[in-house]
Amino acid sequence: MKRTFAILLALLVLLTCGLTPLCSAEGTEQDADAAWKLVSEAYIYAFPLVLTDATRTLSTNTDGTMPGRAPVNQFNHAQKLADASFRTVVTPNVDTVYSQAWLDLSAEPMILVLPETDRFCNAQLLDAWTNTAAVLDEAGTYALALPGWEGQLPDGVTRVDVPTATVWTIIRTVLSGSEDLPNVYAIQQQMRLMPLSAYEGGGAYAAPAGSYLEENDFVPVSKVLSMAPAEFFNTANALMQANPPAEADAELLSRLSAINVGPGMTFDASILGENAAECWTQMLQQLRGTLAADGAGYARQLGQWIYYGAPIGDFGTAYTYRAMVALVGLGANTVDVAIYPKTTVDASGAALTGEKIYVLHFDSLPPTLGSGFWSVTAYGEDDFLIDNPIDRYCINDRSDFKLNADGTLDIVLSKDAPQETSNWLPVSDGEFHLFMRIYLPDMVALDAWQPPVIREQ
Repeated sequence: MKRTFAILLALLVLLTCGLTPLCSAEGTEQDADAAWKLVSEAYIYAFPLVLTDATRTLSTNTDGTMPGRAPVNQFNHAQKLADASFRTVVTPNVDTVYSQAWLDLSAEPMILVLPETDRFCNAQLLDAWTNTAAVLDEAGTYALALPGWEGQLPDGVTRVDVPTATVWTIIRTVLSGSEDLPNVYAIQQQMRLMPLSAYEGGGAYAAPAGSYLEENDFVPVSKVLSMAPAEFFNTANALMQANPPAEADAELLSRLSAINVGPGMTFDASILGENAAECWTQMLQQLRGTLAADGAGYARQLGQWIYYGAPIGDFGTAYTYRAMVALVGLGANTVDVAIYPKTTVDASGAALTGEKIYVLHFDSLPPTLGSGFWSVTAYGEDDFLIDNPIDRYCINDRSDFKLNADGTLDIVLSKDAPQETSNWLPVSDGEFHLFMRIYLPDMVALDAWQPPVIREQ
C-alpha cells in the first residue's frame, strides 16, 4: 500500500539540482509559457487518477492463479505477514494483514459484508482520485453505490455512496504475530463481496474468472511516468467520464479546458509546439521538485519524529500534495485513522547506525482510541525489514515487553542481542530508521503527549 520514501528522497535531490526554466517555443514565449504552466497544473491534477488506474490494471491482471492479485470485484487476501525475505513493497507493515479488492460500480452497487471481530478491522474505501470516501469500522452489510443510483436496498443493508465508479477497498485486520494468523484467516473467510443483484438473488454467487495480458504486467508508477503527453491526458480524460471530478475542481477544470483536459475531451499535442518531447521531460523533472517542496509543507513534527498530516487521504483541492502522496504512498489513511511518524536520527541529530546501541524511551505509551494500536518497526537502508535471529521486526502494544517500575518503557535498539531480549528490537549493521505506527490516534491527547526519545546507551 505504500510506495517508497526513497523515491521522496530522490525527489528532494532533484529539487536542489538547479533545473532549467520551462520550455518556450521560439517567437511565442508568452503563449508557450502559459500553455506549459497549464500542462503542469493538469499533470499534477490528473496524476493520482491515472496512477490509480494503472495500479488497478496491474492488480486485476490475473486469471485467478497469480498470488497477490484478484480480478475486478473479488478479494485478494494476504496470507502471511512480511518478513526479512519480503521484497515486494518497501517499509512493509507487520501489524496488519490486508484484504483488498478493486471494484467497478458502473453497472450496479457492490455488497460488502464485514463480520463481527474481536479486534481492529476496518475497510478503507478510496475513490479513483485517491481520496478516502469512507472508512467502515463496524460489522454489517454495506451497499457501495454511485451517488446517482436510485434503486432500493434490502432491509439491513447500509448504503455507502462513493463518488467514482472505480473503488479501491483496503481492509486492515490487526494480528498478534504469526500464531494469530489462523484467527485472521477465519475473519477473512467471513468477508463477502458480490453484486447487489446476486445478493438479492439469495447470495449464491460464483465470481467470474479473470484474464491475464502480458502488456498489463508493469510497474504502475513507471508506466505512468513513461507516458507521452497525448497518452497521459487522453487516458485521464477518458477516466474522468467514469470517475467525475469533484465540484470543487470546477474552477481548475475551466482553465484546463483551454488545453483540452477534462471529461471526454481529446488532448491535442500540437499545442505543445516544437521540441515537445524534450520540454515534457523537463517539465516532469521540475514537477518532481515541486511535489517534494509542497509535501514538505504538510510534514508535522512529533518530537524527533516526522509524519505527513491533514489533509492526507482526503485532499480536497490540495492537488500537489495529493500527487506527492500518490507517488510515495498510494492508499494513504486519513490522520484520524492512522499516522506514521518516522525518524532516521537519535536525540542528538546523529544518524541511527547499528554500530551503536540505543535506548528508545517512552515516558508514556502512544495515545489511541477504542481498538487503536501502536508499533515501532525497524528498517534497513534499503527500506526493508532487517534479518535477525529471533524473527522480530517490530515491538507493539501486543508484544510481551517489560515496563519499568515507573510505568515507562525502554526498547533496546542494537544489532546484537542484549542479555534480556524481551524489549529488544534488532537493527542492521549499517544505518537504519524507524517507523512508529499509531492507529486510531487520540489527536487531542497527542498534542500533549511526550514522543519517545532515542539516546545512545
